Amino acid sequence: MVYTEETDRQYQESLKKRIAELKRQRKAIIIVHNYQRDEVQEIADITGDSLALSKAAVRTDAEVIVFCGVSFMAESASILNPDKMVLLPVKEAACPMADMINAEKLKAMRNKYPDAAVVCYVNSSASVKAESDIGCTSSNAVEVVRSLKNKRVIFVPDKNLGLYVQSRVPEKEIILWEGFCPSHIRLQEEEVIKTKSEHPDAKFIAHPECNPGVLQLADYICSTAGMFKYVKASDAKEFIIGTEEGMLYRLKKENPGKLFYMPTDHLICPSMKLITLGWVVHSLEMLVYEVKVPEDIASRARKSLERMLEVTGEKSGAAISGV
Repeated sequence: MVYTEETDRQYQESLKKRIAELKRQRKAIIIVHNYQRDEVQEIADITGDSLALSKAAVRTDAEVIVFCGVSFMAESASILNPDKMVLLPVKEAACPMADMINAEKLKAMRNKYPDAAVVCYVNSSASVKAESDIGCTSSNAVEVVRSLKNKRVIFVPDKNLGLYVQSRVPEKEIILWEGFCPSHIRLQEEEVIKTKSEHPDAKFIAHPECNPGVLQLADYICSTAGMFKYVKASDAKEFIIGTEEGMLYRLKKENPGKLFYMPTDHLICPSMKLITLGWVVHSLEMLVYEVKVPEDIASRARKSLERMLEVTGEKSGAAISGV
């Protein structure tokens, strides 16, 4: 067969049809992170940020959850949905930042600062969550840290989010882990300044995983969920998006009268782009790759997430804003 745009379109449509058939057979639901490929977002039953997707999955009566994201997200879904089969279509879809810390390293840091509470960003493994006092998301990290009685706080694994929290909660001493998001850290101040000069009426929205210098240029700093809300409510017609380019699909879809610009072509997460429609078909056909967290780890990790929900006043059945 000779490849053309039309044959590719037909192939994509055949994959979507097969996915719909397999979903019915498997009693499955497909949940998709905002950073995924456009065509994967198109076939989603639920789209959103990482923890919101995990919480939303609790409310479904589906027997199988296909999680189109990265490994720590699938782990969170499994922790919060222990009676359901959670599948990650590509087992190599890992988060580099989450892999920058492990349970042993965190234990060593706790021993070094015994008076400090450990706040763990959801972008981390289940074993790291299990060694933490409380979890947080990019949207509630400030609230979580402010709620703690401890004057010292170990914040893992993202140093940029930790620095942002420190700027908002100066009364606490934030002990940072030297982790970072390899995608967000690529965004440089000069790229933002150049894009702002090209589009002077555009509002620059930045994710707190960006460098502090980039955040100083932002009109608004928020999580991905916060970006959707901000754009929808804003009177502005143009926006510069300081996060992974997968956000553009839904932003454009929900705001057809507004324009969006990326300050660089480098805001792409390779791990997020590993999942394709073909891998979703394979996952549903073969029921691979199942993510199951051992109960001794899952129970402790679940506590750190539940403590976070208590602080933010969110009920266990409610979707909440995360990455």
